[in-house]
Amino acid sequence: MTLIPTRPAPTRPVLEHAGFGDATAVVADGTEVSHADLARRVADRAAAWGPARRLVLVEGGNTLDSLVAYLAALQHGHVALVVPDGREAQRASMVAAYDPDIVCTTGADDDVRRDATTHDLHPDLALLLSTSGTTGSPKLVRLSRDNVASNAAAIATYLDLTPADRAITTLPLHYCYGLSVLHSHLVAGASVVLTGLSVVDECFWDLFARTGATSFAGVPHTFDLLATSGFEARDLPTLRQVTQAGGRLDPDAVRRWSRFGRSRGWDLVVMYGATEATARMAWLPPALAEDHPAAIGRAIPGGHLRLDETADDRPGVGELVYSGPNVMLGYAERPADLALGAQTPELRTGDLARCVDGLFEVVGRRNRYGKVFGLRIDLDAVEHTLRATVDRHARVVATDRAVHVFLTHGRGGAAARGLATSHCGVPAHAVRVTVVAQPPVTATGKPDYVALGALAELAELEEGTRDGAAATGSVRADFVRVLGRPDAGDDDSFVDLGGDSLSYVELATRLADHFPAGLPTGWHTRTVGELEHLRAGAAAVEVPPRRRRARLDTTVALRALAILFVVASHVDLVGLEGGAHLLLALAGFNFARFQLSAAGDARTRLRHGLSGLAQLVVPSVLWVGGVALLLGSYDLTTALFVRELVNGTEWDDQWQLWFLESLVWITAAALALTCLPALHRLERRTPFRFALAVLAVAALARFAEVGLRAGPTQRYTTLVVAFFFVLGWAGARATTTRRRLLVTGLAAALTIGYFGQVHREAIVLGGFLLMLWVPHVRLPQWLARAAGVLAGASLYVYLTHWQVYPALEDAGHQWLALVASVTVGIAYGRVVRPLHQAVGRAILRSR
Repeated sequence: MTLIPTRPAPTRPVLEHAGFGDATAVVADGTEVSHADLARRVADRAAAWGPARRLVLVEGGNTLDSLVAYLAALQHGHVALVVPDGREAQRASMVAAYDPDIVCTTGADDDVRRDATTHDLHPDLALLLSTSGTTGSPKLVRLSRDNVASNAAAIATYLDLTPADRAITTLPLHYCYGLSVLHSHLVAGASVVLTGLSVVDECFWDLFARTGATSFAGVPHTFDLLATSGFEARDLPTLRQVTQAGGRLDPDAVRRWSRFGRSRGWDLVVMYGATEATARMAWLPPALAEDHPAAIGRAIPGGHLRLDETADDRPGVGELVYSGPNVMLGYAERPADLALGAQTPELRTGDLARCVDGLFEVVGRRNRYGKVFGLRIDLDAVEHTLRATVDRHARVVATDRAVHVFLTHGRGGAAARGLATSHCGVPAHAVRVTVVAQPPVTATGKPDYVALGALAELAELEEGTRDGAAATGSVRADFVRVLGRPDAGDDDSFVDLGGDSLSYVELATRLADHFPAGLPTGWHTRTVGELEHLRAGAAAVEVPPRRRRARLDTTVALRALAILFVVASHVDLVGLEGGAHLLLALAGFNFARFQLSAAGDARTRLRHGLSGLAQLVVPSVLWVGGVALLLGSYDLTTALFVRELVNGTEWDDQWQLWFLESLVWITAAALALTCLPALHRLERRTPFRFALAVLAVAALARFAEVGLRAGPTQRYTTLVVAFFFVLGWAGARATTTRRRLLVTGLAAALTIGYFGQVHREAIVLGGFLLMLWVPHVRLPQWLARAAGVLAGASLYVYLTHWQVYPALEDAGHQWLALVASVTVGIAYGRVVRPLHQAVGRAILRSR
């Protein structure tokens, strides 16, 4: 290893923002960091690296730690190489290719660094980024300090940013668009809210409202998500601006969103750019969007656009060429390239465009790049690989939805799909393989990619790609199987499809096979398309043996444990009572997470809630009714869940199903409450405060009925136990540490003393706190699968075990009674699932 003589790091920051002092710069995890405090944190991080100028690899996660590490490199004269966070294979590839001096990994306690640099770094070099998501190559864009500073200032100027503006992150910081939002807001003295939540997640909009965000950025797929997740029904009084880039948004969509935004008091700003131009090259003034929805607009301040009409035969059409202070220094493909200076006086975009009324409009592509799922794909590179390994006549084109591979024989179809998926980084269902006798050619014998593109469009229409068809074994296939929804499409999420707590467990268990390192955070609110895309990335990551323990949702583990406690206590195996009350809290948590998170208006929420309720009621009524008819051990009041209204307070067999009766009525009451239009809107605006208000009412009802300690039978009555359900609801809405601390205190105050039995209170309170503070647990694969199966069948085990265990218990076979109860419950769940799924689907489709 050769050490390079160290050069002094430039002392002037790239982004001048510390002068904004105590004004907020960043909001992260409930903490506000001022511009001055951010500058101090950044300086401290840089000081720990020493004075020598280094190449610093930073994982670009949407966290405060990642942000500070990135700015420490950028602001203090180092060179930042930004890579996606959580993608170990991609990080390892960049480390192997460029041998950075310092590696800053998300969540690591310390940065990995060496004492001196091995690189010759050009004095102007400041930032290294992948080219608009280009995959399969270590090729990077070299950006200078002036590139970053000038583009940030230009964006802040045309967006008219002020210190009053606050953007919430919808894009990762390793993406040039995401970074440009950060840069432009910092130089304007504005602020940024850091989050990894999706726009389809209800918690995202809770955070948006709570922090007073004024803008967010979106790529075309973001607008698809907004259109299907109830965005247009939201009341967002602080929203001032929505920006769009990262690919062409359909002109009709531009016109529609622009009109909608104006009606709600915010502007849609369509933009055009590339990593090679640091981020932005053109913008369309909002006032022109409705009249010119196909345009990318005019050059940004300080930039210039022109057309090279030699690139196309059509009059007025040429290759779009950009010049300005934000044009990159050039590309880097090896460490030696980091010593190079500016090599790119102007940027030839590869886009064919025309200019009408001073506004530029892109009409096609000159070079062979495609963009699928926001990833820029070098189609020639993919084609070269396939021609060398699968079929020497292979051809590759791309639409906006899929990569299409054309072969002259079918023998290499599977191999071609695998290679293309791996090289492009897109989901497997987004690679289509078609066999043709002879790929079409032009009159001059060259590949006819226009004709191939037409064949690709035809194949999509014929094969149902636009309807989200997916192969067996895909994420969509799991959604279809578990939820019984063959209509599930790429834009649907688990919540959108009416998923409930039972199907959540089974689907989470199945999806874990696609994500060896653990399911993505908030997977239940992510769309099928997003999960397919994330699955493709997860498949490329080799998980070390020590991490091959499954990451299991804590609520799943607790449900499995709680139902075991219930049955084990009833068969007199152990005295661990309290499992049913813990299940009530878990039910409230999942009610908020699933039913209340469904996008749309009050009517949509009602349909989702009734669908979930039906999947609880139908199997219960069938079993209880059957037992009542065949064995006579239950009467009609128990079968209809009205036992509490007509029976006395003496314990008998009719009380066995108190948990189900209470759960049905509490869930129905919560659903009715939150579907009243006025309360629906209130709950959407302030979900945590709403939950606290409901909890206050439930707690008052409990204290008015029984006081501090509930009696032997009172502890099982609906009005008294309702607060456990609402505690879980509040826990799901507690999205900050301060809120979780508050809910912790309330849980302790309401639980301690309720039973007058320490072990019961410890089980209920301990399980609740685990659910609140520990979102996931890691277990051996076999144990996680077993817990998933048991948790998914918890309702059915509870229903059926009353008829299974007594004879075995009386014969002294407690362990056999436990195993038999669990086995029968799981079997009953498998038998009855198609019926309650059908009822749930019918409710969801009703109007």
